[in-house]
Amino acid sequence: MRIALTAALLIAVALPGWAETAATTPVAANPATTSLPAITVFQVANRKIGDHVLVSGMIGPVELVLVPPLIEGQPIETLNADVGDMVTAGQVLATLSTATLTLQKSQIMANDAAVRASIAQAEAQIASARSSALDAQKAADRSAALFKQGSVSSAANDTAQTAATSAAAGLAVAEQGVKSAQAQLDVLAAQVANIDLQLARTQIVAPVSGQIAARNAQVGGIASGAGQPLFTIIKDGALELSADVAEIDLPSLTAGLPATLTLAAGNTTLGGRIRLVAPTIDTTTRLGNARIAVDPSPMVRAGMFAQADILVATLDAIAVPVTAVGQSGQNTTVKRVKDGLVSEVPVTTGIRQGGWVQILSGLALGDTIVAKAGAFVSDGDKINPIPSKTN
Repeated sequence: MRIALTAALLIAVALPGWAETAATTPVAANPATTSLPAITVFQVANRKIGDHVLVSGMIGPVELVLVPPLIEGQPIETLNADVGDMVTAGQVLATLSTATLTLQKSQIMANDAAVRASIAQAEAQIASARSSALDAQKAADRSAALFKQGSVSSAANDTAQTAATSAAAGLAVAEQGVKSAQAQLDVLAAQVANIDLQLARTQIVAPVSGQIAARNAQVGGIASGAGQPLFTIIKDGALELSADVAEIDLPSLTAGLPATLTLAAGNTTLGGRIRLVAPTIDTTTRLGNARIAVDPSPMVRAGMFAQADILVATLDAIAVPVTAVGQSGQNTTVKRVKDGLVSEVPVTTGIRQGGWVQILSGLALGDTIVAKAGAFVSDGDKINPIPSKTN
């Protein structure tokens, strides 16, 4: 023992730096105590998530009303409305010339006066013919009585009877003449009514309230029903998005569902609501059609391109961050963490909204999963789980 101590002292004297080196040299770390990788994890919970359908298309009028001239051949005299104007039903948009129609009415009225004069004359003739027929009939009756007594010859009696018959025929002719003149008066009255209608139609009025989308009328132009309509009106100024819809999304769309529209011209968003869903699909493109009524806005114009986000349903479901979902072969997977040990589990996903995805099967409420960096850990790895600040 003493010999060993003496030897140690001799070594210390001989190597004065050895003791200092031994005291400052660290002991090698144990691999079992190496720190684990810190990985952010997320606790599975319920979350409100919406089912959305994204569509796009062109904006156009809900109903386009054409305003053609109701009479032809008359020149346009004045224009009272232009493209973009808001008009009300019955408002005068333009007027046509009335000179030709006014002249025609004057001619008809002159004919009417002449016919009325002829009727008055015919009625006077009827009174005279009626008196003559009455006298002739009385003479014929007396002649017939005298003929029976033998006081009048057969020839004289025949003459009296013939005169009575002729007078009666003259009365009938006069009465028919009055009826014919009255019928002609009715025809003239119908012609006057027709002219009055045409005169009223020289004022081109708006059949509905709305916004003028096009104007083809020009002062001096001749109105013609065979040409283009004088005006085109967007009824009530109402616009809609005619959107193409994928066949798989059609069953989930119904009239009344809300939608948010984004115009291609800028970041302007508008509210809207599905007005109708077409009952057929295009057999070539396999696309259906939905009409989305657009809320009134000075920013929107017919012909614009827009996208629509249709909210189909809102539900309370298990949802996880999209960053937590990966792909392993044909399976969609997430990395579940229990007691710091990672295990890969297949899941079935559903609705996606923003940065969240619905989990239909594979996870339960309260499960802990790798929220990010799932590609850097493998099945069976040990990690140091760091709870996510976003839940």
